[in-house]
Amino acid sequence: MKYVLGIDIGTGSVKAVAVNLDCESFDVAQEHYSSQTTQSGYHEQDPEQIWTAFKKSVNEITARIDAQPIAISLSCAMHSLILVDEHCNALAPMITWADSRSSGIAKRLKDSEEGLSIYKHTGTPIHSMSPLCKIIWLKENDPEPFNKAFKFISIKEFIWYKIFKEFKIDYSIASCTGLFDINHLTWYPESLNLTGINDSKLSTPVATNYSHIYADTHVNDDLNLSPGVTFIIGASDGCLANLGSMANKPSTAVLTIGTSGAIRIASKKPLPNFKAMTFNYILDDDTYICGGPINNGGLALQWWLKNYVSEKPSEADYDRLFNEIKAINAGSDGLFFLPYLTGERAPIWDSESCGSFFGVKLQHNLKHFSRAVLEGICYAMKDVLEAVQENSEPITQINVGGGFTTSDLWVQILADVTGKNLVIAQSEDASAMGAAYLALKTLDLITEYPTLTVRKQDVIKPDLENSVKYNKHFEIYKQLYTDLKSTMHKHHELLNE
Repeated sequence: MKYVLGIDIGTGSVKAVAVNLDCESFDVAQEHYSSQTTQSGYHEQDPEQIWTAFKKSVNEITARIDAQPIAISLSCAMHSLILVDEHCNALAPMITWADSRSSGIAKRLKDSEEGLSIYKHTGTPIHSMSPLCKIIWLKENDPEPFNKAFKFISIKEFIWYKIFKEFKIDYSIASCTGLFDINHLTWYPESLNLTGINDSKLSTPVATNYSHIYADTHVNDDLNLSPGVTFIIGASDGCLANLGSMANKPSTAVLTIGTSGAIRIASKKPLPNFKAMTFNYILDDDTYICGGPINNGGLALQWWLKNYVSEKPSEADYDRLFNEIKAINAGSDGLFFLPYLTGERAPIWDSESCGSFFGVKLQHNLKHFSRAVLEGICYAMKDVLEAVQENSEPITQINVGGGFTTSDLWVQILADVTGKNLVIAQSEDASAMGAAYLALKTLDLITEYPTLTVRKQDVIKPDLENSVKYNKHFEIYKQLYTDLKSTMHKHHELLNE
């Protein structure tokens, strides 16, 4: 059997998906790992644990299929940072995208001339998630590992070195560091100057179709592969999710809501938005993936259920909530929810923002609050969508995915709020599938990436009456943050005295 493996190295697990030469997945293996929060704002992982999970997922799926893959292609979560010595031994735990200890650095840099220049050249929003801000924080606050570090790398670079003993980084992962010039495909001097490092401390950038043959000299006893398998370095999980969702055309966006959420669209060129700082990451030689992430997707609904419905919400609790709020009018009878429970990324990029209910009246009951939480998440996604659309071609279709798609009501509310046709097209394996498609095209086993065949019954259309109402409510939603911003910041200072 001829097949390729797409492997997604995520924040919580490694997932390997086997894909045949007809672009169909037929087997999956997944290995989970943990995170640590040792101090407020810290979010760390053990890179060796992730490397072990990577090997286990590959070995499990190849053993079950009982055949070696033609190729293995890598997708990876963005914004991780590991300080390593010359043999790629980690000097400290890996800092993940969710780590916010450098939020003060980001706040200081975001509205400066330097910050705007860096965003313009790198396409990466100025935020604590970026390796740029993380490295500056380490220089200023933890100089011992900073000074000892031979390289500053991501988890994909860590795994690539384990296999091939070379420090390489693909253009896609490089383009979300805040350190890489996406127009000239080189490390950006102004960013390096701020971090206090030079390009010798970073890996060599390569195209996302860069490949290496697994040979006798690279055989790892714990990785049960035969010599001859082609490894393709691949891209970031967000970029490959667009590819895996079959949305690599400018008129089609991908929207995902899992724990967090994101909207992304393919473009032939970067689509910078200096106010909203939408991201512009590289997929391949011809394609940028542009968009924005939110912090609070399913996380906000889970919080609501856990605290106000059931301490350990079950699937039945979710179903009961969705059924109960069907009777509540669109707009929750004037009740609003700002879902900034963990601060927010796009389009406000404010880690000091907080959640808030507004417009509470005697007429409102628990069901109104439940619906307002769902609507607040959808408003947050629309806020990002509008920022992306300012410079993009008209978006006529949104391919949606993530856990929220199991609720017909939630999907319909999202269609009504955005006013767009939605197509449930993204599998939970979209990033790994995108990596597999990239492998097939790199090896000339396919000439074009797969496209989605949309059936009429798969399209969720907005209710026009509800959309008119939501458009009016959305203006109030946006104004709320503007009006409350300074108060939120004072509140944040009070809590951190």
